[in-house]
Order: sequence, then structure tokens, then C-alpha cells
Amino acid sequence: MANLTISIDDEVLRRARVRAIEQDTSVNSILRDYLEAYAAAGRTWERAADAILQISRQARSGRGKARWTRDELHER
Repeated sequence: MANLTISIDDEVLRRARVRAIEQDTSVNSILRDYLEAYAAAGRTWERAADAILQISRQARSGRGKARWTRDELHER
């Protein structure tokens, strides 16, 4: 496991430590969990987009013979 050094305002760190203690955890644990979620988010979006595209390719639906003009689509 790698170590990470960050620079942060002293007051921000103090408040973060207080909140972490209130939640029975540590600032280190909070940052680790956040970074894991942050790093995974890109993969989650990619998988979701891939799933949507796969469903789209397999769909048997379509617009049929219907055709619309731009003006018809934007009528209110």
C-alpha cells in the first residue's frame, strides 16, 4: 500500500479530525474510502454506458415509418 502526502489548511484538518472522531473513524480512513470511490466512479460510468449501448444494439424497437421535421419535434 502506498503512502500519500497532502497539504491542507491546519483548521480544515482539525475540523476533519473532530468529525472523524465523532464518527468513530480516522481522517486517513475517510480519505482512503473517498479516493477508492473516486477512482471507481470512472469505471462505473463506463460500465453503465457499455450496458446502455448493448441494450440499444439488441433492441427490436424503432421509429418505423414515422418521420418528423425539426419544427414538429419542437412544437409546443
